Amino acid sequence: MNSHEIINAGQRVIGIEAAAVAALESRIDETFAAAADRLLECEGRVVVTGMGKSGHIGGKIAATLASTGTPAFFVHPGEASHGDLGMITPQDVVLALSYSGETGEILTILPLLKRLGVPLVAMTGNADSTLAQRADVHLDVGVEIEACPLELAPTSSTTACLAMGDALAIALLEARHFTAEDFARSHPGGSLGRRLLLTVADLMHTGAALPLIGDDAALREALLEMTTKGLGMTGVVDEDGRLAGLFTDGDLRRTLDRDVDIKQATIAEFMTRQPKTVTADMLAAEAVRLLEEHRIGGGALMVVDDDNRPVGALNMQDLLRAGVI
Repeated sequence: MNSHEIINAGQRVIGIEAAAVAALESRIDETFAAAADRLLECEGRVVVTGMGKSGHIGGKIAATLASTGTPAFFVHPGEASHGDLGMITPQDVVLALSYSGETGEILTILPLLKRLGVPLVAMTGNADSTLAQRADVHLDVGVEIEACPLELAPTSSTTACLAMGDALAIALLEARHFTAEDFARSHPGGSLGRRLLLTVADLMHTGAALPLIGDDAALREALLEMTTKGLGMTGVVDEDGRLAGLFTDGDLRRTLDRDVDIKQATIAEFMTRQPKTVTADMLAAEAVRLLEEHRIGGGALMVVDDDNRPVGALNMQDLLRAGVI
């Protein structure tokens, strides 16, 4: 095959699978709602099962359900009849995937599921199949043709099944009012988790690392404090210990442009008064939003308590290192 033929083959596959997914839209009806209700009413977990390629799709559906607020796990139907059926309880719901609806390993465990009283939701491509007929709710994921020209490799059918699983998972997510914060709690190691779960308190510099000087200090004291603490800024406090201002690298550059006598000048002349601040319990992502919204040069922020007393300091580099940005 030349490159043109290869491109045509790839485009044909995408077109066939896109049509298979589009055809599912009309099947999102009362039956779909009934399947969602079964999963919503589940007091245990959703147990997804399937053989072969359907099993691979089932594993992904189980993972998507679990990460979007519906406790779920995958059980291999072949292993189920050799002990793993003990993982299923009467409080669970089984979601069984079989395009033919006649997969032997799944049909073998159906009587046992019925004996347990476990509700069964099936996804098949054949509404007249044994699995479809024995299910409490059947979702039709049938396709006109497979994208495989040999009509052998599951392609369009697995894509349709995956899309139906995603539709179920997201419908349940919305029904549960599942939030981005909820999602992040099950993904603490990912970038979303860092962005949504880290607070300013997790990142801020405190104690001896906190750069602070009094508002009567000389400008050269501010430079020394900034150099020593290495955050590119220093907070300025009044005699009561409340934040009076902030002096940053940007302020220093602007000060030097004015040909100032550093030995004689005081910090009160050049600090930024009433700077933007954050609190320790604020999400780090909110600190990023504040920096961007107000275009705060250098990304310098002081962290204050309810009495406007500095308790920490934060800059853009801290946010970058933490992966919040």
